[in-house]
Amino acid sequence: MAKTSTAPFAQTPKTATAVATAAVSGLATDAPTGTVLLATAGAEGAIVTRLSAMPRATATASSLVLFLSKDGGTTKRLIDSELMAAHTVAATTAIPETAFANISDSSPLRLEAGDSLYVGSQVALASGIVFKAEWMDY
Repeated sequence: MAKTSTAPFAQTPKTATAVATAAVSGLATDAPTGTVLLATAGAEGAIVTRLSAMPRATATASSLVLFLSKDGGTTKRLIDSELMAAHTVAATTAIPETAFANISDSSPLRLEAGDSLYVGSQVALASGIVFKAEWMDY
């Protein structure tokens, strides 16, 4: 994007979901396994204002992880994590949503053009954990 003295505002609201089933391993490397692509910033970058996750079945406590990739997924760097509490899914209870507290309207995650976000859980869940992102491309 060309430099301008006029403030740029995000123009295109977007949402995305991804389902993680495998356990993430290799956190101490730049090539963790078990991650899934959640979102990719547009040609002029993006701001992420919300990221959350919900289990699709009864789940034990799990460390949820967020990675940033600047090269299409070859190199993934850990940038955030949240603890999803254990929950027994039943017809008479709500399924709790785990929000990534560091990402919000007042504290968005800013992405460069082409940056990708990958997500996962350090505990496998065969039915999956649904991650949801809300962001806007510039």
